[in-house]
Amino acid sequence: MKKIILLHLFAAMVFGAAAQLKVHHLLTENKPNPLGVDAAQPRFSWQLDAGNRRNVLQTAYELVVQTDDGQPVWRTGKVATPQSVLVPFKGPALASGKRYNWQVRVWDNAGNASDWSEPSFWQMGLLKPSDWKAQWIEPGFAEDATRPSPLLRKEFSIAKKLKRATAYITAHGLYEAYLNGSRIGDAYFTPGWTSYNKRLQYQAYDVTGQLQQGANAIGAALASGWYRGNLAWGGNRDIYGRDIALLMQLQLEFEDGTTEQIVTDGSWKSSTGAIRSSEIYHGEKVDARLDQPGWNKPGFNDASWTGVKTAAHAKELLVATYNEPIRKKETFAPVKIFTTPKGEQVIDFGQNLVGWAEVKVRGASGQQIILSHAEVLDKAGNFYITNLRAANSRDTFILKGGGEEVLAPTFTWHGFRYLKVEGYPSTLNKADFEAVALYSDMPVAGKFTSSNELINQLQHNIEWGQRGNFLDVPTDCPQRDERLGWTGDAQVFSRTAMFNMNVHSFFTKWMQDVSADQIDGAVPFVVPNVLGAGSVASAGWADAATIIPWNMYLAYGDTGILQQQYGSMKAWVEHMRRKSKNDLWNTGFHFGDWLFYRPDDDNDGRAAVTDKYLVAQCFYAHSTQLLVNAAKVLGKKADVLQYSALLQKIKDAFRKEYMTPSGRLVSGTQTAYVLALQFDMLPEALRKGAAERLAENVKSYGTHLTTGFLGTPYLCEVLSKNGQADVAFALLLREQYPSWLFPVKMGATTIWERWDGQKPDSSFQTPGMNSFNHYAYGAIGEWMYRTVAGLDTEEDGPGYKHIRVKPLPGGNFNHVAVTLQTYYGPVTSGWKREGASFNMEVVIPANTQASVFIPAPSVNAVREGDMALSQNGAIKVIGYHNGYVQVKIGSGSYQFTTTGSGAATTSAKR
Repeated sequence: MKKIILLHLFAAMVFGAAAQLKVHHLLTENKPNPLGVDAAQPRFSWQLDAGNRRNVLQTAYELVVQTDDGQPVWRTGKVATPQSVLVPFKGPALASGKRYNWQVRVWDNAGNASDWSEPSFWQMGLLKPSDWKAQWIEPGFAEDATRPSPLLRKEFSIAKKLKRATAYITAHGLYEAYLNGSRIGDAYFTPGWTSYNKRLQYQAYDVTGQLQQGANAIGAALASGWYRGNLAWGGNRDIYGRDIALLMQLQLEFEDGTTEQIVTDGSWKSSTGAIRSSEIYHGEKVDARLDQPGWNKPGFNDASWTGVKTAAHAKELLVATYNEPIRKKETFAPVKIFTTPKGEQVIDFGQNLVGWAEVKVRGASGQQIILSHAEVLDKAGNFYITNLRAANSRDTFILKGGGEEVLAPTFTWHGFRYLKVEGYPSTLNKADFEAVALYSDMPVAGKFTSSNELINQLQHNIEWGQRGNFLDVPTDCPQRDERLGWTGDAQVFSRTAMFNMNVHSFFTKWMQDVSADQIDGAVPFVVPNVLGAGSVASAGWADAATIIPWNMYLAYGDTGILQQQYGSMKAWVEHMRRKSKNDLWNTGFHFGDWLFYRPDDDNDGRAAVTDKYLVAQCFYAHSTQLLVNAAKVLGKKADVLQYSALLQKIKDAFRKEYMTPSGRLVSGTQTAYVLALQFDMLPEALRKGAAERLAENVKSYGTHLTTGFLGTPYLCEVLSKNGQADVAFALLLREQYPSWLFPVKMGATTIWERWDGQKPDSSFQTPGMNSFNHYAYGAIGEWMYRTVAGLDTEEDGPGYKHIRVKPLPGGNFNHVAVTLQTYYGPVTSGWKREGASFNMEVVIPANTQASVFIPAPSVNAVREGDMALSQNGAIKVIGYHNGYVQVKIGSGSYQFTTTGSGAATTSAKR
C-alpha cells in the first residue's frame, strides 16, 4: 500500500512539473506581434514559466511557422539546444506584406515537455522598392513663408467584404494620417528621425477596423519636422530638402482572396487647415477658425482644394521601422497655479517632462491664447526661459468660439515643468490643464529602490532624464534650440539606459544611422549628422560606434548587433590609427572631459583640466579592445590577432607619453586616473598606486568629484574596484555642490547638464548652455545597479543567460534592491541589513544560471531559507574569497541570510 501511495505521489509530482512548464512572452525581433518587419530571417524569443521549481533549464524546443490561413511554412522539429532568445527563422523566403503565425514548445532538464504556446504573429513589410505602387505626392498649392501644415486627402469605395487592411506610410517631414476621420495608429512624430538622405523609415498599421463597405476617405496632415525644419543653430533649415511630401499605400485583402491597393497618386487633393506654422524648436500656431471639419471623412466637399504634384523621390532608401514609436505616456495634473513676482500666470506640473500641455477652454472666436514653456523658475520665482536660447518653445492658439475647445499641438514638443498662460479668457482652473509626456515607447526594464530617499529621487531623475531625451534618437536636451543626437552623451549613458528600459530596438535603429553618417570612418558629434562634415571624430563621442554595440551585446546577448555594426566599429578604429603617429593619437579636435568641475585652484596644481590627447589615447585603446572582443565573438581570428597587437602598441605609446616610471600621470586629475584604470592603460604593478592617487585627489577637494562627461561614468566603479569603496559611497551620497544629490536637494526632477546648473545661491550657470534635462551625469545609475545592488551579466553568458549577483553594501544604505526584466524573465538582486544579520533576496528566471557572491565572514555563516548551504542540494558552493561566499544557482527564488562579524561591509573587495 505504501509503495502504491509513493507511486501516486511521484506521478503527481511529475505531472505537476510538466503542467507547470509553460512558454509565454513570445517576441519577434524584440516585439510582440510586430507589423512591417523587413528582416529576411526574423528572430524569435520566448520565456519559460516553471512555477516554483528550481534549476529549470530548457534542453530543446520545437517551433512551427504557418501563414495566417493555416498553410505550413517551416517546422524545426525537436532541436536540442538551450537557446530561447533571438532564434533565427531558417525557412523559405518570406513574402512582402504577408502575415505569419508561430508557436513554440520546449523540453526542460527534467524531461518535461510544455504544451504549445499561444500563437504569436508578425507581418512582413514591403521588402523591395518595386513593392511600392504608391507615388510620392506634394501639395499642389504655393506655400507661404510660415509653411502651414498641408492637408492631403482622397476618397475611395470598398465593395467587398474585407479580411485585412494594412497601411504603409512615410513622409518627407512629419505626418499624421487618418481613415474616415479617425487617427491611424497612436504613434507621434512619424516617420521618426533617421539619416534621411540614406535611410527613411516607413510605418505599417493594421487599419482593418477603420474601414467600411461603401464610401471611405483617407487623409494626412504634414509638417516640416526634422526633415526641413530648424535644426541646430544659425538659421539652419532645409537640411534634407525643401519639399514636403507623402508616400502612402493602403493594402486591402478581401475574404474572396483578391486584393486592391489605394495609393498616393495624382488623384489626391491638397489644402491647409488650422495649423498655420509648426517648428520643433519654436512650437505651433493653430487658428481653429481655419479648421476644415470633416476633411478626412467621406462626403467632404473638396471642390475648392487644389490638386497635388507627383514627385520622383527615392524609394530605394525606404526601410521598415525597427524601434518603438513615440507615444503619449504619463499625464500630470497641475500641482500649483500661481502668479509670479512679474505678474505672470504660471502652472507648475511638479515634474520636468517632455511633451505638451492639453488645455480645455471656452472663449470667443478670435481669442488668442499663448502657452510658453520653462524648466525652472529664477531666484526671484519668475518664469525663466533664457536657457532655451533661440527656441521660442511657445504654442499659440486662436479660438474658433462657440463651445469648449481642447488645445494641444500636433507636430512639436517642449521640455518643461512650468507653463506660462497668456490670454486665457477666465480664471485658471487646475481641472482644465494637463501635461502629457511623450517619448519612445520602450518597455520598462529595471526598478531600483533603496533605503535612502534622496538616492531614490536620483533614480527617479535618471529615469525621467532618459524618458525626456529618448525621442526616437538619444537627444542631449529636449527644450532648447538643439535636441540633437550627441554621440558622447549616448555612449556614456548607454549601459544605464539598458537597466531602466529595454533599448535594444531603440539603439539598434540609431546605430544604423551612426554607420550611415560615418565619414571615412570618423563618427560625427551628432547622429543624424546635421552639423556637417567637419564635426566628427572627437574622442569619447565617436567611440559610441564601439561602446554601445558591445554594451548591447552584454545586455541582450545579441551577436546580431555586433555583426551589424562590426564594419562601423572597425572603420572607427582604423580612422584613429590613420590619425596617429607612432601609435599615439594626438591630433584633431576633442571635447575632452566636457563640463568638468572647474575649481579656481590653478595656483596649487590640482586643476581638474585633463589633457585631451591623454583622454583620446585612452579611448583609442578602449575602442580597439572592444573591437578585439567583438572579433572574438564573431570568430574573426585574423582581426583578433591584428588588433590585439595594435592594442599593445597603443598602451605602450600611452605609457611612454603620459606616464612616469612610477605610474604618475602628466595630468594629475581624477578623470586621467579613472580612464587609465578603467581602460587598463597601466601595468598591473602600478594600478594600486594609481587608485590611491585618485582617492587622495578626491579627498583633497573635500571628498568631491571634479570629473566631466567622460570621467564621471567610471569614477565610482574604478574606486570600488580598486579598494576605495568608502570613497565611492561618499561621492554618491554627498549632498553639497558638486555632487549627484545637490540637484536633488535643489528640487530637481531630472538630471542637469552641469553640476551647478543652478548654483547654491539659486542663481544660474551661463544660459548659453544650461539644460535641466540632460541625462549624461545620470550614468552613475550603472554603478548603482551593477555594483551597489550587484546585478550584472557574465561575459560567458551575455544577455543574463549567466547572471552575476555581487552586491557591495556600504554608505548609509540599510537596503537596496533592483529587479530587471530580461529576455528570460525578471531577475532580482536585493539586500537588507537587519541588526547583526545580512539578508539577500535573489530571483533567477528559468533557463538561466547565476553566480552569486554573498558578503559573509565564512561559508558556515550563510544559510538559504532555513538550511545551511552545505545541506542545500539546489546550491553549489564554489568557495570563499575576499569577503564573499560564491555559490552557483539555477532558476528560482532564494533567501540568503548571513550572521556573524563582518557580515556585510565595504571591506569586501569587488
